Amino acid sequence: MQLILLGPPGAGKGTQGALLTERYGIVRVSTGDLLRDAVREGTALGRDARRYMDAGELVPDEVILGLVREVLGRVETGVVFDGFPRTIAQAVGLQRLLADLGRTLDAVVVIDVDDEELVRRLAGRRVCPDCGATYNVHAQPPTIPGVCDACGATLIVRPDDAEATVRRRLAVYREQTAPLIDHYRAGPVPVWTLDGERPMGDVSADLIALLDPLRE
Repeated sequence: MQLILLGPPGAGKGTQGALLTERYGIVRVSTGDLLRDAVREGTALGRDARRYMDAGELVPDEVILGLVREVLGRVETGVVFDGFPRTIAQAVGLQRLLADLGRTLDAVVVIDVDDEELVRRLAGRRVCPDCGATYNVHAQPPTIPGVCDACGATLIVRPDDAEATVRRRLAVYREQTAPLIDHYRAGPVPVWTLDGERPMGDVSADLIALLDPLRE
């Protein structure tokens, strides 16, 4: 089973991707994780990627696709791509890569969430710098505002969670990644859209109902 999870930042792709890896025994492929691992391990592709990252530049598609190829080459089970591809060019490259490896894409799942709800989720996030506990001022606030329940440290807002930054990230998604939905709808692969504003368990139940028949 080869799947793609699409959706804006904060839609819950990571949560659902983790569920799928546990339920189906497939590997979650996140290019962010791949880049960090390759850089830390000092692989040839990791060294290439680090040159661009250290210069504040985007890592080229050919490096990203090279990392994905390495993973697919050593994984015998299926995979779920979490947040990849991000652009039409990456989607085309991934299709060629899968064809080269004799694999086929089985489905694309879009988790749809309104931008204002995403801002609420992400900009409302608070993190403990000491123990790593995470809260949300709207959905899961600490007992004492601004103070970690677990260790008593003062909670912080990560730079990526500042409202202006969140809105920029969403704008980039709408411009660069959202067009992938129509790209895949124009092809032979089924594209399913789930309402990601519902409780996580409801989204998971619908996702499983769609994917279980693919295993039969």
